[in-house]
Amino acid sequence: MTPPLPQVFLQCPIAHRALHDIADNRPENSRAAILAAVQAGYGIEIDLQMTSDRRAVVFHDYDMKRLTGQPGPIRQVTAGQAAETALLNADDGIPTLDEVLELVAGKVPLLIEFKDQDGAMGPDIGPLEQDAVRALQGYEGPVALMSFNPNSVAELARLAPHLPRGLVTCSYQPKVELLPRKVCDQLRDIPDFDRVGASFISHEVADLDRPRVAELKARGVPILSWTIRSPEQEAEARKIADNVTFEGYLA
Repeated sequence: MTPPLPQVFLQCPIAHRALHDIADNRPENSRAAILAAVQAGYGIEIDLQMTSDRRAVVFHDYDMKRLTGQPGPIRQVTAGQAAETALLNADDGIPTLDEVLELVAGKVPLLIEFKDQDGAMGPDIGPLEQDAVRALQGYEGPVALMSFNPNSVAELARLAPHLPRGLVTCSYQPKVELLPRKVCDQLRDIPDFDRVGASFISHEVADLDRPRVAELKARGVPILSWTIRSPEQEAEARKIADNVTFEGYLA
């Protein structure tokens, strides 16, 4: 049986990459941003990438330059080296999932996005999912897992059938997603929802009027939406979405 998304994920807005604000030395996915979101009572969305020693770290990009000033793929450093690589506008480095779980400690809902490790949404995945599920053993608190890559979600269903999981979805423009047109055309209408045992989607805000989204909503599937950047955009998104993932203002 597919575990449902806990209701709390629909009740409090979700801070995109945690409650980040570089003016206050809280960069995205940082410990400071995570603690700020917990203090404010917001849900938290984080991203996972994998290091060379196959550890799940909380980091969005494949390359480290934008967020640390140091160029190079995150996959080519160890978790220890990542921890020692200071985030720009912060006093510390890239946290592991284990550290973030200790900080959140079940106080607010935690939405974990697995960044595609295959490169083209294919089946070359596994180690990141395995380390994350290891870290989550015994974690008490609302948590949900998701990925753009349906193969990743299917692997999470296999490794942790008790944890709710969903698909991150969008309009899949090849030039935006940097993916082959064939892959975009295949994924755009969310064909894998039932196959991977998903219980929710998190859909691109500008594409919420897609018929497939309406079809899933009519089935009672919770619809989350990303990334909302103003109160006006939030009000519009909530006409379709059950909850918002926000940044740049306080939802």
